[in-house]
Amino acid sequence: MDQVRRKTLFTLAGLAALATMKPATAAPLIARAIPSTGEALPVIGVGTWQTFDVGADAAARKSLTEVLSLFSSAGGRVIDSSPMYGTSETVTGDLVEQQALRAKLFVATKVWTSGRDEGIRQMEQSFRRLRVARMDLMQVHNLVDVGAHTKTLQDWKAKGLIRYLGITHYTSSAYKDVERWLKTGSYDFLQINYSLAERNSEDRLLPLALEKKAAVVINRPFAEGALFRRVRGHTVPEWAREFGATTWAQFFLKWIVSHPAVTCAIPGTGKPEHMQDNLAAGTGPLPNAAMRKRMVQHVETL
Repeated sequence: MDQVRRKTLFTLAGLAALATMKPATAAPLIARAIPSTGEALPVIGVGTWQTFDVGADAAARKSLTEVLSLFSSAGGRVIDSSPMYGTSETVTGDLVEQQALRAKLFVATKVWTSGRDEGIRQMEQSFRRLRVARMDLMQVHNLVDVGAHTKTLQDWKAKGLIRYLGITHYTSSAYKDVERWLKTGSYDFLQINYSLAERNSEDRLLPLALEKKAAVVINRPFAEGALFRRVRGHTVPEWAREFGATTWAQFFLKWIVSHPAVTCAIPGTGKPEHMQDNLAAGTGPLPNAAMRKRMVQHVETL
């Protein structure tokens, strides 16, 4: 996805603005409250799928160190991982500890296995890999054995081992099951896919999250690069400057985080320049309802 994005960026009139962008700390990130507690989270986070799965690769880790430094210095907090993501949890834990960032971050991961005991074993492993004594958010990944793990997570939350619990998915084929579990009111967070290329979650899931007072984390904000492929060769429309978007990444992300149900989007990247671009989407004005419709219509014509 980063390769697609890099090629797209070089076709944009907005590239000059990106190259001369002030340090990420120049403008504060917009924050949204977690409904169950009121705790504020910045609207731009970072995902670790693929991008942090670099093992011991020194060059890749150096780039990720800069990504996390930019992210934290701008006030970014939410970093999301999973045992499904290869070495991502371990790499994240190592880099966060090296930079002494734990106190500044909201660390989220998932349980992705079947059976109560195996779930506990896996989650304890995630604590060790991420080097945390208390997890900010533990989620049931793609609803795998969700009934068993929900009971464990409720118990762990009561004991103070985790602060919040949630469920996740990434495809519309699972939305009916997601909706059924979300209706129980057991979860502080829902993580789901939503983008200008994948809008189905806004029909029922996002309104339901508002109703159930669940925070919403958005994965696949660029539809795994499909949006950048779609706009390749096209410049960001001039009218996008009305809400501060000068690159396509900002255009896509500002559309997502302007939805009233959305708490945070978690684009993944291993490139500092893309991290800074993403962070810029969390600052300044956001599109209103009328502008959001215009953005949809514009992308559909490309």
